[in-house]
Amino acid sequence: MSVTDEKTMLKAFDAKTATRALELAREALQIETDALRALHERLATDESVGKAVSLLLQCKGRVVVSGIGKSGHIGRKIAATLASTGTPALFVHPAEAAHGDLGMITPDDAVIAISYSGEAAELMAILPVVKRMGGIVISMTGKPESSLAKLSDVHLDVSVAKEACPMNLAPTASTTVTLALGDAIAVALLDLRGFREEDFARSHPGGALGRRLLTHVRDVMRTGDAIPAVGLDTRLPEALLEISQKGMGMTAIVDAANRPVGVFTDGDLRRMIEKVQDFSKVLIRDVMHANPRSINADKLAVDAVAIMEEFRINQMLVTDDAGLLVGALHIHDLTRAKVI
Repeated sequence: MSVTDEKTMLKAFDAKTATRALELAREALQIETDALRALHERLATDESVGKAVSLLLQCKGRVVVSGIGKSGHIGRKIAATLASTGTPALFVHPAEAAHGDLGMITPDDAVIAISYSGEAAELMAILPVVKRMGGIVISMTGKPESSLAKLSDVHLDVSVAKEACPMNLAPTASTTVTLALGDAIAVALLDLRGFREEDFARSHPGGALGRRLLTHVRDVMRTGDAIPAVGLDTRLPEALLEISQKGMGMTAIVDAANRPVGVFTDGDLRRMIEKVQDFSKVLIRDVMHANPRSINADKLAVDAVAIMEEFRINQMLVTDDAGLLVGALHIHDLTRAKVI
């Protein structure tokens, strides 16, 4: 066989493989979509989710999620979602719980136990103990008649017609449905607890949302000697020196009480060059922009970003409640703080 013939065969093989892979992927997604749709329809007449949410809202302790194998991986995600949306939660591995970690669970806690078969030996070894302690057990299984379902205070049905796995063996559609139901419960709890963006930000201080909702103007503004400011009777050359020394591309113009009454920027200077020959006698009050944009130091930094974007400016003055100049803000300050 020639090299050319071999390359032609490889191309044909690759094309055939790609086509088959796409078919399988679409089929898997369709199976999982159908499973989610069936769950959605089932919940229309199933009161178990409402009961589970009610129990979790009344829980005085934490929500402990447990499962083994693929169910354990899904359980970790559900616990993480609950914890980040206002419901204190953690994941406990059932095998480790049987060897000491059961001490992490208290009578005030609620346990969400996940097992599609409802017969996971590791879970069944620890849940009777949880029940004897007085803890709440909410199960998520695909078998309503299973041992776990019967043991629980509330059973959540996550059954699927079939798995996306061609052999109908690997947990695929069932884990998708379980995860989706866990998300649905977390969202319901979030809303019923009155959990808002600010609360979410406090749980994610290192994330982008945390920075946006926890960073105030006072946290990033320039203060003291770093603020470019001159008086109304300052001559333009002195004002330009202030702009150059402070490195913000502008200076505030303040009255005797330190209230900002104007602003002069590098752009204003460029526009003046064509019109003014002698800068030495020009007073800053005669060339400044009156009524400069400003923001209160207690406002969120994202509010400053919104104003800058709306008016296409790169700098802003910062004032206190009395209207006095207390800071200056450059768009680069917001970028460094990762607010933008």
